[in-house]
Amino acid sequence: QVRLEDSGGGSVQAGGSLRLSCRLTGFTYQYYCLTWFRQAPGKSREGIAAISSESTTMYADSVKGRFTISKDNAKNTLYLQMDNLQPEDTATYYCAARPFPQLTLDRDRYNYWGQGTQVTVSS
Repeated sequence: QVRLEDSGGGSVQAGGSLRLSCRLTGFTYQYYCLTWFRQAPGKSREGIAAISSESTTMYADSVKGRFTISKDNAKNTLYLQMDNLQPEDTATYYCAARPFPQLTLDRDRYNYWGQGTQVTVSS
């Protein structure tokens, strides 16, 4: 059974940093894509950063240059380093996985999801 457990959210002031983690269990595909999504109140869930099994990456324009996605294969863990956080980054953040290597930020293409972790940025 595939399980994604995301963590690391919290409250920070504008300009601060947080690192989110997502531990995957039971996800044994050789080729895959792992992605971070976020959903702010009243808005749709948007993909913001993706990484493939070959470690290629893709970012949404809204986070490019501020957020960095990475993975540790030995620990079966996905990360999102978030720097220079702004109030508009306030949202619930979710990790997601799909057993295909093509990078995509389309939420409809993901099979597995974490439960979400809240990030709140104050001005």
